[in-house]
Amino acid sequence: MNANMYAIIKTGGKQFRVAVGDVIDVELLDSDAGKDIEFADVLFAHDGSEARIGKPGIPNFHVFGEVIGQVSGEKITTLKYKRSHNQCRKWGHRQKYTRVKITGIGSKSHKKDK
Repeated sequence: MNANMYAIIKTGGKQFRVAVGDVIDVELLDSDAGKDIEFADVLFAHDGSEARIGKPGIPNFHVFGEVIGQVSGEKITTLKYKRSHNQCRKWGHRQKYTRVKITGIGSKSHKKDK
């Protein structure tokens, strides 16, 4: 694997640019901390000299990661106020994410053995 290698993956309806060693927060996945995870929907990969573009994904190309744990995003507070009716409603939301550390990029044969 090249040190300049990166890929663009799609998970949870969002796209992420990842390289080996990156830590990303993705939409909540049904996986426990310490488990290995595999992202098969790789849209683009670049190894420093050659670019591979998927249509829409690159076949037999994966991004491997390890689940670090579940985290919460920042609190979003919303307020609805109607002055003529003397109504006020306040609510908040805190999105849950899965934190993943990227451990490898490439085909299954390039996956690191632990």
